[in-house]
Amino acid sequence: MKKSEHILVVDDDRAHRTMLKTLLGGWGYAVTEADDGAAAVAAVREEPFDLVLMDIRMINVSGIEALTEIKAFNPAIPVILMTAYASVETAVEALKKGAYDYLTKPLDFDELRLTIRRAMEHLRLAEENRLLRENIEGRYDRLNILGRSAAMTRLLETVVQIAPTEATVLVTGDSGTGKELIAGAIHHNSSRKNGPFVKINCAALTESLLESELFGHEKGAFTGADRRKEGKFRQADGGTLFLDEVSEMSLGMQVKLLRVLQEREITRVGGSDVLKVDVRIIAATNKDLRQEIGQGRFRDDLYYRLNVVNLAMPPLRERREDIPLLAQHFLVQFAEKNRKSIKGFTPRAMDGLLRYDWPGNVRELMNAVERGVVLARSEWLGVEDLALTLPDGAPSASAESPEEPGLAVEGTSLDELERVAILKTLEGAGGNKSEAARRLGITRRTLHKKLKQYGLM
Repeated sequence: MKKSEHILVVDDDRAHRTMLKTLLGGWGYAVTEADDGAAAVAAVREEPFDLVLMDIRMINVSGIEALTEIKAFNPAIPVILMTAYASVETAVEALKKGAYDYLTKPLDFDELRLTIRRAMEHLRLAEENRLLRENIEGRYDRLNILGRSAAMTRLLETVVQIAPTEATVLVTGDSGTGKELIAGAIHHNSSRKNGPFVKINCAALTESLLESELFGHEKGAFTGADRRKEGKFRQADGGTLFLDEVSEMSLGMQVKLLRVLQEREITRVGGSDVLKVDVRIIAATNKDLRQEIGQGRFRDDLYYRLNVVNLAMPPLRERREDIPLLAQHFLVQFAEKNRKSIKGFTPRAMDGLLRYDWPGNVRELMNAVERGVVLARSEWLGVEDLALTLPDGAPSASAESPEEPGLAVEGTSLDELERVAILKTLEGAGGNKSEAARRLGITRRTLHKKLKQYGLM
C-alpha cells in the first residue's frame, strides 16, 4: 500500500487548524499539527514532511520567520503560506524567502487542493530528477571518462544509451580527442563486456597486411605465411572490433569490409571456407567522411553501414571546463609513475593551460603534463615546465616564480581545480551565471551552491 503523503499544518487558530486536519485527512493526506512557528521548525527537524501548510501571522514566531528556518534546514520541502491579511508586499516577501505559494483566508478549498497537488508533483519531479542525475553520474563513473562540460555530458548521455545495444558506431573527431576511450567505454558497458575488445589501426598497415590482419590467412597464402593465422574478426568473435582511422582503408578493402558488415561472415586470405563472425563494429576517423565520399576516397554505402550512430568527440578547446580535471588526473598519474613529489600547478601555469588552444587535444595535454612532471625543478609546475606557446598577452615563463603556491594536488586539490574552472567559465561567460552553468553542464542552482562553497559570492 502506498504511504500517505505527510503534511504539517501550522496555525495558532485551533479551530482553523482542526478544520484543515479534517479536510486534508479526507483527501488522503496524513496530518500533523503545530500551533506556532517555533513548534513547526522543531517538528521539521524531528520528522520528514512532504509539505508544510502554515499561517503567516502567529503570536510567538511568525510564518515568515519559521519559513526562513525551515528552508535553511531543508530547502527541498515545499511550504504554502496562508494569511487573512493579504498584501502584495507580504506575498513578495514570502516568495523571496522560498515559499512555494501564498493563499488568502478564507481559503478556497478547490484552490488549496490544486496547489497542494502541484507542490507534491513538484517535489516528486525534483526527487526523480535527483535520482536520475545520480544514476547517470554513477553510470558515467563506470565509463571511466573524465569530463563534466556540457559537451561531454551530452556525449556521455548518448554513450550510456547506446552501449547496451548492438548498433554499429562511428566515432568522429580530431586526433587526440579520445575516440578509442569512448569505444572502450561502449564495449565495457555492453552485453559483450565479457568478450574480447580488439583494436586495429587501419592507417598503420598496407592493404595486403590489413586484409591479413582483419580476415586472417591460410598457410602458404603468401611468402612468409608458414602457418594459418586467425584475423581480428575471429579474435573479436563474441565481442567488439574497433577499427581506428577507418578512412585510411583503400577502396578495395572498403568493399571487403562492407561485405562483412552485410553478411557477418569472412574468408581467410588464401582460403575458401566461409566463417561466420559475431562482432560489433565501432569505427573511428579524424576525417570528414562526407567530404571523402565527395572526393571519391570513401564509399557512401560503407559510410551508411558504419554511421548507424555517430558520436562526435568535441575538441579540447570546446570543453575548456574539463582541462583542470584532466590536468590534475595526468599530474597525479605521472608524478606516481616517475616517483616525484609534485604539489600542483602554479596559478599562471593553470591559466596557461586554460588559455592554450590544444591543437593536439587531450593527448597533447597529457604529453605536456608528463613533460612538465619529468622536467619540474620545484614542487610546482610552472609555465616554463609545460613548454606551451601561449597566446599574445599570456604570462611569460620569466614572469613566474617556480616557488609560487599554486593548485595543490594533495588533499583538496580537486576542489581548487574546480574552483578555477568555475571562475574561468564565469569569466568566459561575461559573468552570466546561467550561461556559465550551461557551459559547465550543471544547473544554475548547483552553480550557486558551488560559488558559496568556494566563497565566490
